[in-house]
Amino acid sequence: MNYPLTQIPERTTKPRQKGYTMVMDKGLSIRQIEDFLETSAAYTDIVKLGWATSFVTPNLKEKLAVYKSAGIPVYFGGTLFEAFIIRNQFDEYRRILDEFGMEYAEVSDGSLEMEQDDKCEYIRTLCQQVTVLSEVGSKDEAKIIPPYKWIKLMKAELEAGAWKVIGEAREGGNVGLFRASGEVRQGLVEEILTEIPEEKIIWEAPQKSQQVWFVKLVGANVNVGNIAPHEVISLETIRLGLRGDTFTHFLDK
Repeated sequence: MNYPLTQIPERTTKPRQKGYTMVMDKGLSIRQIEDFLETSAAYTDIVKLGWATSFVTPNLKEKLAVYKSAGIPVYFGGTLFEAFIIRNQFDEYRRILDEFGMEYAEVSDGSLEMEQDDKCEYIRTLCQQVTVLSEVGSKDEAKIIPPYKWIKLMKAELEAGAWKVIGEAREGGNVGLFRASGEVRQGLVEEILTEIPEEKIIWEAPQKSQQVWFVKLVGANVNVGNIAPHEVISLETIRLGLRGDTFTHFLDK
């Protein structure tokens, strides 16, 4: 930090298991990535190339190389995985991961119907090749999954070998963990945390109010995802109690 302040919560350091910030890249150019990394690399743990943007991104290998040079891993969004699965191209998906030197992959079923046993088998298979993040929750705002089922799905996917599970919210933060208004389904989150260790969950929380809510509930070292590149510094100040929303949260009472 640039100068001393007391009563700042202790942040974990990279490489970390808690306090993870997952950033969503929805189509940044190489120049934009370089600018983003200049200010935010220290606070970014992993980058997701949103949904299937990697399919149409120009200079994909060069783009991945810029992230790699900064020591930041990248993975393709879960929708791309689903696009391969629905076309019966799982083996080709695995070859693509190797071709592009991917060390992480996301397994999800937010856009298609998939049996849980099949999803867990995909996780088990991919775990032999890469580190797997598994997303739980539907992208369909009309599909409400009860808390007990979220817990059951998360447990099964962690047991199948997922490194962390991701709570679905989409890039807008208006499905899954959240109501259409963006309001957190508080009872759902609190119930999940009674059964699943906090360090094993990345909560998609693209909106500032959602990030504030999770920091207040879990603490400065909550894992959050789908953060916009230009919001990473802002999120870090929220984590440290240096923005109005959490200004007094970490102060001695």
